[in-house]
Amino acid sequence: MSHSVPFKARRRIVAGCTALVVALGAGAAGCGGDGDPLAAAPYDAADQISFNGPTGAGRTADPDQPLEVVAEDSDGRITDVTAQDASGRYVAGELSADGTRWHSVSPLAADTRYTVRVSTENDDGEPGREVLTFRTGRPAADKRLDVTFGPEAGTYGVGQPVTAELSEPVRDPAQRAVVERALKVRSTPAVEGAWHWVDDEKLHYRPRDYWPVGATVEAYSTLEGIKISDRVWGGGAKPLRFTTGDRVIAVTDAAAHTMTVYRNGEEIRRIPVTTGKPGFETRNGVKVVLGKEPFVRMRSSTVGIAEGSADSYDLPVHFATRVTWSGEYVHAAPWSVGSQGSANVSHGCVGMSTGNAEWFFGTVREGDLVEVVNSYGETMEPFGNGFGDWNLDWKQWRAGSALTGGKPDGPRSEDAARLRPAQV
Repeated sequence: MSHSVPFKARRRIVAGCTALVVALGAGAAGCGGDGDPLAAAPYDAADQISFNGPTGAGRTADPDQPLEVVAEDSDGRITDVTAQDASGRYVAGELSADGTRWHSVSPLAADTRYTVRVSTENDDGEPGREVLTFRTGRPAADKRLDVTFGPEAGTYGVGQPVTAELSEPVRDPAQRAVVERALKVRSTPAVEGAWHWVDDEKLHYRPRDYWPVGATVEAYSTLEGIKISDRVWGGGAKPLRFTTGDRVIAVTDAAAHTMTVYRNGEEIRRIPVTTGKPGFETRNGVKVVLGKEPFVRMRSSTVGIAEGSADSYDLPVHFATRVTWSGEYVHAAPWSVGSQGSANVSHGCVGMSTGNAEWFFGTVREGDLVEVVNSYGETMEPFGNGFGDWNLDWKQWRAGSALTGGKPDGPRSEDAARLRPAQV
């Protein structure tokens, strides 16, 4: 898709007054004195530039490729380029400082007619003009926006969010609305919920409160074949189905050095624990169990603590329940049994005896909830370090939706009411 016309600088000097010439949306020639370059009518600059657009009847440009206009004559330079489609939308572009090259920096639309107006000048300051037209076709390979739902099929705790990973980034608010409208989540029994855009390629869905106990949650997409943008169309998605178990919530009070575990609102165990010491305080807030590891070797160097320093460690750890990707666990800590229930001496994890850790490990599942209160640590971040989704209130959560953001809450169903950890 290239059109390059060999040329030498072509000058056309017009004496006397000329009629107003409008070409390429810029420039005019009128009466002027001898030697004034502006007195010249614009010359045809076709042989001074090359353009990477299509030539020949029926040929179209690939909208995935940028436009480029190059000044090929050392006698002249490009002074301005405008590219516009039939509906009046401009294509953004950049002109090099020396005027030798212009290229587009915004995408072209598919199946659209464009007009490119190029202004030049030669070494004598005489203006040149050229108009180029072309049509775009369908992209050489249409981009498909596929969706991958998570988690995998199984049974999870009532805090487990639904995730949707997109194969292409979506930044435009209107396009996000198209995508989000096609991503469906339903639960039995039904609850109020919403999607939240984590970034350009990821969404999370959660209920207003927690999922009901024993719920069936299904996610699926109706996006396939839907136009998202001029170059991106909806692709496929494998449906998701998972169920929820009991509502298990473990509340750790860092000031009281205890963890209280509740199942369906009833206390089932109170455990003496130790949490993060000064400088390594455990994060406050609600965390979702990400996984369980029967054995993990914990090294301080993996969290930025220099080997050989006073706070360095290298420990074999059993019954480790992960709650952040950065390495916060609930785990067995037999070396700190003397401090459990009375002092905070860990590097950020919640430590307990081996017996209690084994019981906790066997009791919780992915998606269950661990909340820390009364710590001097920062609040668990909503995204990027696990599932901190529940640390956003419902108004904040809805603000991250392309469909409900900024809209008032709808009526709250009694079926949606679920206890938060602080309410247990």
